[in-house]
Amino acid sequence: MTSINGLLAGRSALITGASSGIGRAAAHVFAREGAAVTLMARREPELKDLVDELSASGHRAQYAAGDVTRTEDVARAVALAVSSFGRLDAAFNNAGTAAVPTPLHLTDTATYDTLMDVNVRGVWNCLQHEIGAMLEHGGAIVNTSSTAGLVATPAAAPYIASKHAVIGLTKAAANEYAAQGIRINAIAPGTTRSEMIARWLELAPEMEEALRAAAPLPHIAAPEEVAQAAAWLLSDRASFVVGATMPVDGGWTVR
Repeated sequence: MTSINGLLAGRSALITGASSGIGRAAAHVFAREGAAVTLMARREPELKDLVDELSASGHRAQYAAGDVTRTEDVARAVALAVSSFGRLDAAFNNAGTAAVPTPLHLTDTATYDTLMDVNVRGVWNCLQHEIGAMLEHGGAIVNTSSTAGLVATPAAAPYIASKHAVIGLTKAAANEYAAQGIRINAIAPGTTRSEMIARWLELAPEMEEALRAAAPLPHIAAPEEVAQAAAWLLSDRASFVVGATMPVDGGWTVR
């Protein structure tokens, strides 16, 4: 049953990129922590199954299929959260995409455009509509960047640029709206056992040990571990945390 004493008890929360990976895990974590969740992603069948699963467990959940690169889709998801649950208190802007590692001089323009459109414009669109819905009563927002938003690695220039941009947007928005009661932060996940990582490991199982050994904590994160960090940042436990980027990477960025 829905928690009445959880970190997000009584909150209305929007999660983008909710059909898989960290976003799907966040739907479960936020619901268990007491939030009513509105889920957004492009894959409607997966969203419907997730909402059915959450509802069967006694949680309040709904979905709005859509693409974060389309501002009208984001507006519709925010409006649904407000109309169904009375307001929007929390948002986890988690939708994003990656690309096959490629040297910068061989990366095509279409790949650059897609990464910037989804990872940056998508967060921009979400911030605009979410902030607008929170101005009257305040709230909290978490954007998903990456360890690639903190450091550079080879053969991923446009992805690194997009995730650095997410941190820049987070800082700018946090500075602008903190005094109006809206806390905005980011997380920077390290290697997480997502669908994409699972596919890579199927093709190259020998990479698992290398990924585990890359951080002081020799562990590939479960999506739930990253989602828990986002839930904390969205909660009152993080009431004095503004404009921060929290690495959730097993210590990878301290090396």
